[in-house]
Amino acid sequence: MLMAQQWFFVLGVLNNIMLIGIFVLRRNHLALLQSYGWIYLLLVLPAIYTLFLVQREEFAAQLTVFLVIFLAFLVLEGVYEFILKIPFRDDWRLLTPYIVLYLGMNYGFVVMSWKESRTNGIAMLILFVIQIIANTLTHK
Repeated sequence: MLMAQQWFFVLGVLNNIMLIGIFVLRRNHLALLQSYGWIYLLLVLPAIYTLFLVQREEFAAQLTVFLVIFLAFLVLEGVYEFILKIPFRDDWRLLTPYIVLYLGMNYGFVVMSWKESRTNGIAMLILFVIQIIANTLTHK
């Protein structure tokens, strides 16, 4: 496994673990998330580094596409939640691109990890399922 693939897998694991944590905290500790939720956006740093590695190691365009989708999701999350502070979940026109990017980045983490290693893909899929369960159970 090349360095870019390792970073991509680790980035996917971190993304899933952080989102699971965010979803679990959301129910009873919303104020905590409003104060410290921006930490999730720091994943932009390893994502950019991974994008650099992907370009340097000349990987298939798919990995670049999924990293760009992930970065776009982080940017949209930052703009909606922390810059504009708008209730975007109440407006389907704002929510639709958010959901599309959310699903696209999670799909990319599972599929590209699976493509490299069935074990990594299964691990990523399990984390994604836990993430969906946590998201569903803690939505108000």
